[in-house]
Amino acid sequence: MGILEKISEIEKEIARTQKNKATEYHLGLLKAKLAKYRSQLLEPQGKKGEKGEGFDVMKSGDARVALIGFPSVGKSTLLNTMTHTKSECAAYEFTTLTCIPGVIQYNGANIQLLDLPGIIEGAAQGKGRGRQVIAVARTADLVIIMLDATKNEVHRQLLEKELESVGIRLNKRRPNIYFKEKKSGNLTFTPTCNLTKLDEKLVYGILHEYKIYHAEVIIREDCSADDLIDVISKNRVYLPCLYVYNKIDEISIEEVDKLARRPHSVVLSCNMKLNLDYFLERLWYYLALMRVYTKKPGNPPDFDDPLILRRGANIEHVCHTIHRSIADSFKYALVWGTSTKYSPQRVGLQHVVNHEDVVQVVKRG
Repeated sequence: MGILEKISEIEKEIARTQKNKATEYHLGLLKAKLAKYRSQLLEPQGKKGEKGEGFDVMKSGDARVALIGFPSVGKSTLLNTMTHTKSECAAYEFTTLTCIPGVIQYNGANIQLLDLPGIIEGAAQGKGRGRQVIAVARTADLVIIMLDATKNEVHRQLLEKELESVGIRLNKRRPNIYFKEKKSGNLTFTPTCNLTKLDEKLVYGILHEYKIYHAEVIIREDCSADDLIDVISKNRVYLPCLYVYNKIDEISIEEVDKLARRPHSVVLSCNMKLNLDYFLERLWYYLALMRVYTKKPGNPPDFDDPLILRRGANIEHVCHTIHRSIADSFKYALVWGTSTKYSPQRVGLQHVVNHEDVVQVVKRG
């Protein structure tokens, strides 16, 4: 029996098993087996370099965004509208057959937008060019799932399922679980809070399924079996996701309002160029980008050439962005902006900067 057949059998077994307290252990082991087989399916097969034309796109710019969706939802039209790249678009399916990169220039940042071929159901198992599409998506800083506003929610659910099955977790944070394999000693399991979805027997059962017999597990929040499996697998990617509903010019204003109120969602029309400004604002927010300006002593801030950093960046990140060697001879920095109590404030390397702060770095000697 091949891996695909084994995956199919386990999925059927999970579907027909009633979910209650008595079946928790059985379902947990099934989920562990399923995750293990899916990981094997994702391992590269054949010779190295058989990715396919156009899929090995070099990462460039300040952030990378993967555009995913079913065929003919308007991905290529969005790329053509937002960037200077021309991706072929037509009324028939599978117009785009390779990965086409473009660059969105916004707020001083260069954001790489990748137009990926349309995903079809079963992409995670390798149907169409699904595996290549998903491999590129794993390298992105943000996933945009593009949907047709005129269709029902089935497409959204299918795409989420495909990405979930290959270890891409959308709009989720990593479980607060400490896991470390050891070369000797017993399995030790320490919960630091009340667990309602896991117990010691299930934790040991899942670890044994992965042939792990020496490890330390500390669970610091009420996690599920799926969360533990994600931590053990070590190949999960946690990405922010923006759901973009295109073709709103073809539905009623009430339906547009309903879609716009959904979490992590943006509505727009590529053909009519509706709501593209708001789309760019949300893109900036979900990528957690910010601008920081530098200043030389005795000169005004350089507003024409901002540094593009991630929210939560500190002065050390600022130094590395300017030049790798600056942090080694760093003495202190003067900061003007909302991150300080007064302007300018003298700060060290660990000071966290805010959007639109001005920084002057002073070196030793």
